[in-house]
Amino acid sequence: MSDWTHSRYAQHVADEAVGGRPVVIDLSVRRLYCENPACPRKTFVEQVDGLTERYQRRTPALRRIVEAVAVALAGSAGARLLAVLHQTRSWATVLNCLMRIALPDRPPPVVAGIDEFALLKGHRYATIIIDADSGQRVDVLPDRKAATVTAWLREHPGVRVVCRDGSGAFAQATTDADPTIVQVGDRWHLWHGLAETALKEIGAHASCWSKFGPPLREGKRAATTRQRWQQVHDLPDQGVGLLACARRLGLSLNTVKRYARHSEPDRMVRAPVHRACLVDPYRDHLRNDETKTQLSPSPTCRRRSASRAIPAAPTSWSATSTRAASRPTTLPFHPARSPACSPATPTASTRTSTLCATSSPTPAPRWPYWPARSMPLPTYSSRARATRRS
Repeated sequence: MSDWTHSRYAQHVADEAVGGRPVVIDLSVRRLYCENPACPRKTFVEQVDGLTERYQRRTPALRRIVEAVAVALAGSAGARLLAVLHQTRSWATVLNCLMRIALPDRPPPVVAGIDEFALLKGHRYATIIIDADSGQRVDVLPDRKAATVTAWLREHPGVRVVCRDGSGAFAQATTDADPTIVQVGDRWHLWHGLAETALKEIGAHASCWSKFGPPLREGKRAATTRQRWQQVHDLPDQGVGLLACARRLGLSLNTVKRYARHSEPDRMVRAPVHRACLVDPYRDHLRNDETKTQLSPSPTCRRRSASRAIPAAPTSWSATSTRAASRPTTLPFHPARSPACSPATPTASTRTSTLCATSSPTPAPRWPYWPARSMPLPTYSSRARATRRS
C-alpha cells in the first residue's frame, strides 16, 4: 500500500438500472505513487472493492449481466436485448466483453470425440474435441493436421478412448500419441457408412431387380431415350471421347455420362411416379369426363366435385382441342371501357368465349382498348396502309 498521493480525479462508473432508469456512479478516486523502486509503473489508481475494476467503466454486477447476454446472443442481438434492459451498448462492445471472458478449465475427458468442421468450405478446416459422455466442447484446434491432434493428445494423457470418424489422419495421430488408446467409430459415421455400402451393393445388382420395377412407358420420348443411349454407346466404341460425343450429339457432358453409366436402355425408360395428392381417388373419373365431354364449364365441375366431396379447383376444366375453335376472331365488347357506347351483337364464337370468361372465377383477360364497337384484329398490312394514308 502507498499513502503518497499524486492527484485526484472523478471516475464515472455505470451500474445496473433502477426503476427503468440507467444509473451512473460518480467517484472521486486518488492516483498514488508507487513506492516500490523495482516497479515499472510510477503511479496507480486505487480501486473500490465490489464497485470498480481496472480498465472498466462499469460495476462488476453490470459486467456479469453484459457477459451473460454476450455468451447467449453475441453481437447485434445482445446489444438489442441490453437496450431493453436500459443499458445502451454497441455490438462491438458486447463482442469485446465476450472475447474477454476466460475459458473455463475443464479436465481432460476419458472418452474424447474428435471430428473436423469447415471454417471456410474447401479452404480452411478446424478440429473440435468434445467429451463424448457429457457432449460438452473441450477444445477447438486451429487445423485438422495429424501433428496438431497428436500434440494435443500428448498434452492430455487422461484420454483413454477416442471416438472418431473413418479418417486415416486421426487414426494415425491417435496411434502416434499413445498406442494404448482405444479407437472406436461414432454412431453417425457407422450408420452413414452402412447406408453408403448398401446403396453401392444395390446399384451393383440393379440389372437383377430393375425388371420388377414399374412398367416401361412407350412413346416418342422413350424412343428418343433408346436412340440416344445407342448413339452414346456406339461412339465410344469407335474411339470417340465423352466430351467429343457430347459435342456431336448436342448434349451436355453430364447427360452423356448418365447415358454411358447405364448398361441397358430400358433402365432409363420408366413410368413417371406421381406424388400422392387429394385427387388420386378421383383421377380416373376426371379423365373419363374429359374424354366424354369436349367442354365442361367450371360451375358444372364445381357441382360434380361438391357431390363427390372433391375440393373444387379455382380453374375451369376445358378441352384443349376446342380452345382454338372457340377463339373469337373479333374482340368482345367491354362496357366498363366505354360506357357511352352500345354493345355489338355477339357471334357464336363470341358467346362461347364469353361463357368461358364469365363462368370462371378468374377475371377476364384485359384486352387492349378499342373504340366503341368490336372490330377485327389489325394486321401488319392494314397498319401499313393506315400509315401511308396518314
